[in-house]
Amino acid sequence: MHFLRNLIILTVLLAAGIGLLVYFTGYALVHSLSWYILLFFATITFLTFYVVGKGMGDDFQKFQLFYFGSSVGRIFLCMVAVFLYVYLASEREMQFAINFFLIYFLYTGFEIYSILGNLRRISKK
Repeated sequence: MHFLRNLIILTVLLAAGIGLLVYFTGYALVHSLSWYILLFFATITFLTFYVVGKGMGDDFQKFQLFYFGSSVGRIFLCMVAVFLYVYLASEREMQFAINFFLIYFLYTGFEIYSILGNLRRISKK
């Protein structure tokens, strides 16, 4: 339950940061689709955590299999999202890519931090 609470806190803080940037700079620094990018990564991060937790169950030996499988799925979905935007839209691709990967790295860092916390708990058993 800590993961879900921390994910909500991270998402709210990022939404506030995006909102402040939009308020003070308009859409000069933030792409207009940043809200959807934020929702995309919050959903993907939650689904990754859910899949790893359900797939692993009580057998901690399966952790690597499910974690790396979900990471590959996550990277694939990100590649598809960026490709679709670049292919379908022809304006401000660089701003989109910068916003997309900045949010990507923030959520990936959060996920790694959360996993390390879980691994500490597992290693104590």
